[in-house]
Amino acid sequence: MFFLTLPLIFLKFWYFDAPITIIKYLASFNRAFLQLISLPLLIRTFFRPWKNEYRKGLIWFSICMGIFIKSFVIISDLMIFSFVLIVEVIFLTCFLFWPIATLFLILN
Repeated sequence: MFFLTLPLIFLKFWYFDAPITIIKYLASFNRAFLQLISLPLLIRTFFRPWKNEYRKGLIWFSICMGIFIKSFVIISDLMIFSFVLIVEVIFLTCFLFWPIATLFLILN
C-alpha cells in the first residue's frame, strides 16, 4: 500500500514542504546578507556625518559629504541585493518546475 501513496508523498514534499523550507532559508540568507552589506545601518545613519566629525565649522560639510557617499553605497547595495533576489526567484522557479520538465522530457 505504501507504493501507491508514494507519488502523493513526493508531490506533497516537492510542492509544499520543500518550498516552505527553501523560502525560510532564503529569508534567513537575505537578513544575513543585508547585515553583511550594512544596508540597515546605512539607512539608519543616513543623515549623520560620515566620520562623526562634529567640529564647529565642519558639521554641515560632514553631513552633506556623508549623504553624498552613503547615497552611492546604498544604491550599489540595492543593486547587489536585487541581483541576489533575482537569482533566488529563478532558483525557486526552476525547483518548482523540475518535475514538470522531467515528465515533459520523458513523454516526448
